[in-house]
Amino acid sequence: MKKVYFLQTCDTCRRILKEVNTDGFERQEIKANPVTVVQLEEMHKLSGSYEALFNKRAKLYKSKDLKNQTLTEADYRQFILDEYTFLKRPVFIFNDEIFIGNSKKVIEELKKKIG
Repeated sequence: MKKVYFLQTCDTCRRILKEVNTDGFERQEIKANPVTVVQLEEMHKLSGSYEALFNKRAKLYKSKDLKNQTLTEADYRQFILDEYTFLKRPVFIFNDEIFIGNSKKVIEELKKKIG
């Protein structure tokens, strides 16, 4: 499987999508086409954690004061399903590997895999 989840209004996502060869990738814009339970379960299976998929830089994370709460994996899962901004992005799935977020290290690893 080759898929990328991204947000069209995110400058960082747009920059990374230009940098990375996404030929053959299915693209899913998560605001217009939210992540489904099945898709999130698939990401969880590959990443091993909902927290790894959770965006702690989201404005809602700060406005809801979530950093001062103890969140469980079930909480992270529900927040991601309820609000697209809580998915750390972009998320690339390449074969059976997942690449989450926009750190230089993650994007460089992804580029090496894709070739």
